[in-house]
Amino acid sequence: MMLLTLLLTGWSVSVYAQAVTDEQLGLQYFNNKEYEKAAALFERLFDEKPGVYNYTYLLQSLLELDDLDKAEKIVKKQAKRFPEDYRYVIDQGYVLIRSNQSPKATKLFEQAIKDLPADQRKVSELANAFMVRREYDYAVKTYQKGRQLLSPGYTFGFELAQLYDTQGNYGKMVDEYLQMLETNPDMQTQVQDRLQNSLTNDPENLKSEALRISLLQKVQKSPDDVMLAELMMWLSLQLKDFDAAFVQAKALDRRLDENGSRVFALAQLAVNSKVYPVAIEAYDYVIRNSKDLPLVIQSKVEILKSEFEQLTSAYPVELPKLKQLETRYLATLEEAGQNPLAYPLIRNLAHLQAFYLDNTPSAITLLENLISTSSAERQIQADSKLELADIYLFSGDPWEATLLYSQVEKAFKNDPVGHEARFRNARLSMFIGEFGWAVAQLDVLKAATSKLIANDAMALSLLITDNIDYDSSTVQLATYTRAELLLYRNKPLDAMSVLDSLLSAYPGHLITDDALMKKAEINLRLGNVSEAETLLRSIVTDYGDGILADDALFRLALLYDQNEEATADFSVYSSQDLFFMGINNPLARDKEKAMAAYQELLTSYPGSLFSVEARKRFRALRGDLVN
Repeated sequence: MMLLTLLLTGWSVSVYAQAVTDEQLGLQYFNNKEYEKAAALFERLFDEKPGVYNYTYLLQSLLELDDLDKAEKIVKKQAKRFPEDYRYVIDQGYVLIRSNQSPKATKLFEQAIKDLPADQRKVSELANAFMVRREYDYAVKTYQKGRQLLSPGYTFGFELAQLYDTQGNYGKMVDEYLQMLETNPDMQTQVQDRLQNSLTNDPENLKSEALRISLLQKVQKSPDDVMLAELMMWLSLQLKDFDAAFVQAKALDRRLDENGSRVFALAQLAVNSKVYPVAIEAYDYVIRNSKDLPLVIQSKVEILKSEFEQLTSAYPVELPKLKQLETRYLATLEEAGQNPLAYPLIRNLAHLQAFYLDNTPSAITLLENLISTSSAERQIQADSKLELADIYLFSGDPWEATLLYSQVEKAFKNDPVGHEARFRNARLSMFIGEFGWAVAQLDVLKAATSKLIANDAMALSLLITDNIDYDSSTVQLATYTRAELLLYRNKPLDAMSVLDSLLSAYPGHLITDDALMKKAEINLRLGNVSEAETLLRSIVTDYGDGILADDALFRLALLYDQNEEATADFSVYSSQDLFFMGINNPLARDKEKAMAAYQELLTSYPGSLFSVEARKRFRALRGDLVN
């Protein structure tokens, strides 16, 4: 008995192994386009086991061989076996179309739709069967018939909208979404989520334009419809049109008596996108109109932060304006008293005094007092220690800086602020030539949950590892990082001198393109735009195969593209980048040169991180975008 069992078991395993082998062999034939062999093998397998897998590969092999008679027989046989499965009915019609019998296929398709039961699952099955064969118009008819059968319980609105999106019929897609909201306003979040997913794949802005036009038409008919106004604001934010979003936010704030909360949230988004003029105007609106005292205080804090970021991101920095800003900081702090909402303002004031106004002692005192008074606020204390450490590094005391960085890293080991502390400590180690330890810390940070930290860590790690000589010499890298430290300490001319000596002493070294890029950044910081242009063009021309070429080309395009009011989205760069042009750019608004540079980037470096932004800007200059 045991022997018989073993024999039967062995036979079963052998048969199963053979079946798997045959299916794998058939798939290999199919993938190698050996369709005759694939058809012969899958036909035998289909006779033995008429499942979906064998049927699909057999039918497709026959279609590739243009053996339509046998294909039709196979489909009819399967349709008889599974009369409730719509895929076989639609496949039968598809084979008829391939056989130049479209009228018969049409009759078959129309009958399948006509016979649909009032069953949501069946409607979806038939529509999916049509979509598999790219019969999208019939899929639309299927859902429309389902709507007739099942409305108002189920209308297939999301399905139709997605189908219209697939067809490129964006007007009807938008109509479906807005129609759903008219009958069920509670679906606003769901509809916005679906639209957001759709708009992420909208390179020509056709979808967003269809939505904008449709919303405008509806708003004109129903100017008091709050939901439509909210959708208009939401769309403006998707398009990063913060000016329009601000107008809509103010209108909603007044209409709904929101006391400035929506406008404040918009200001925060504008700051994150570096659109400081709108952010400042929005905070000012809250200060003047809101009765929410904490929100007003926070807006006074945030408006100064925004003005600080705006002034310090434009080069050359205008010191008189920064002095005026310091006076306003001090007045606001006196007004706020010990309000914790003002703590970030103290950190910003300390940064302003140390890095720009040559008043490091006052900055250190401010932060030490803040650390001692905010002992209950761990996050505030950590942020203050990081700022204090930055100031010690700036003032030439790296040992006190690394001590503070390490304290924060230890206290917040698995938190973003702890990762930031480790990154700054690793950067400090790079500044002072401890490259091995720096890379070890940066390699840990590559897995950080914060994408920005991970990207910055990877960039810094590559800078180090790519520029250490084959004999492990770090002389050139140490010279370069000394220039980096001088620039960090706000000594751009000294940094430039070090870079010049590096390029003179080691011509053609691996680090040359990094040094040229750093010189370009310094020149931009000093307002020497023509010199920066020459350096960036040199990187593109002489180091076109290097990792900085696309970066240099994008920055070069921005030099030609920008104007006095430029508020470009520079979020693709790290916080250390210094190329925002401000008002002293004689190259700005050279449309032809900007377009040529963007096009060169898209052609030569299609996989670049900057491709999406370059394509958008190129099309805007060409006039593709409708305002």
